[in-house]
Amino acid sequence: MPARVFVDQALVPDALIDLPPGPARHVQVLRLQPGDPLTLFNGHGGEWSARVEQMGRSQVSVQLLAHDPVDRELAQHVTLAIGMPANERMDALVEKATELGVAALQPLVCERSVLRLSGERAEKRQAHWQAVAVAACEQSGRTRVPQVAPVLTLPAWLAGQPAREGVEACVLDPRADTGALPLSRAALFLSGPEGGLSDAEVQLAEARGFRRVGLGPRVLRADTAPLAVLAHLSLRSL
Repeated sequence: MPARVFVDQALVPDALIDLPPGPARHVQVLRLQPGDPLTLFNGHGGEWSARVEQMGRSQVSVQLLAHDPVDRELAQHVTLAIGMPANERMDALVEKATELGVAALQPLVCERSVLRLSGERAEKRQAHWQAVAVAACEQSGRTRVPQVAPVLTLPAWLAGQPAREGVEACVLDPRADTGALPLSRAALFLSGPEGGLSDAEVQLAEARGFRRVGLGPRVLRADTAPLAVLAHLSLRSL
């Protein structure tokens, strides 16, 4: 199977393009040579077959061939708003959520969060997580890249939520009865950090139209619960 590379630019049939620095380094690390096939995608749907034409020290030229309108996305547009787990768990969560088809990720600082980011540190982590999402798309065959939003506090994010016509919003709460997950084309899930969401945070979400949903009798970790939801929705859409 040819290597897959994300290119954040317009792609047109039969064009000869120079890859941007990031994708060019990716191709060089893979040790591809002129004549080798690869697949490009730009996040706007489908993917392009292509061929390496020239390899320089820092420049890689690629010939675009045919466009394939393949669609490997979830039937539902799923957004995860996550109380960020600490250490490397957030990296793994972004990676696996991308593989499972999440459409957007909102990192949150909650009352019980261990990981608290703001300012330049938050911006750097957002950029890092966006790169993790891109790499996961390249590996998994996705043709649309989920957007990782800037880090916000939970109250600030909830206060800025617009009217969600046609979007079912759920807050994952291990104290809630197991409930049916949304069937609508768009769904929003709020999940807490290691210590879970506080009662006040759950009530604040409910006041903004979220309904409480449990995921069974066991208490799942902060980086497990959102993935369990995505896995269920992914299998349901088969």
